[in-house]
Amino acid sequence: MGYRLKKTVVLVGMMGAGKSAVGRTLADLLAVPFLDSDAEIEKAANMSVAEIFARDGEPFFRDKEAQVISRLLVEAPGILSTGGGAYMQEANRAAIHERGVAVWLDADLDLLWTRVRHRDTRPLLRTPNPRATLSELYRKRVPIYALAELSVKAAPAYSLHDMARRVIKALLTRPDVLEKT
Repeated sequence: MGYRLKKTVVLVGMMGAGKSAVGRTLADLLAVPFLDSDAEIEKAANMSVAEIFARDGEPFFRDKEAQVISRLLVEAPGILSTGGGAYMQEANRAAIHERGVAVWLDADLDLLWTRVRHRDTRPLLRTPNPRATLSELYRKRVPIYALAELSVKAAPAYSLHDMARRVIKALLTRPDVLEKT
């Protein structure tokens, strides 16, 4: 049994929610392309997201991010992983809702902290108290992520395959997005 993806699935959520890792697994299971907006930005700029933030600032990065997301949404349906802040931008949300479907990978704060605390690749966490910064971002962003059409709760015990299967189950509730073949 296979699947037919009719719209791009855009994974949204906090840093550490598993958007890239789950997205790759999901794309493999559905036999569709995997796209990562941060990776596309890095490729175009020939520098890391952290370097772009440091050199050009967050507003510049968000403009480039919006351009990349709009471009990726018009390509063949696939799985698109976005940066944690992408869905916070109203224009990105509108484009995603118009041309794809947003799936919120809903991970609680403790799980997120476990996943991101030992990484220095997160520019927004380069603060004197990264846990407090993550907590504040979480508080601000969760109500916006809750606007996604679908949500899938993450848990420490779930493997990448478990999470991808849970996303597929959620997507199958939307025949306009995914159907079994």
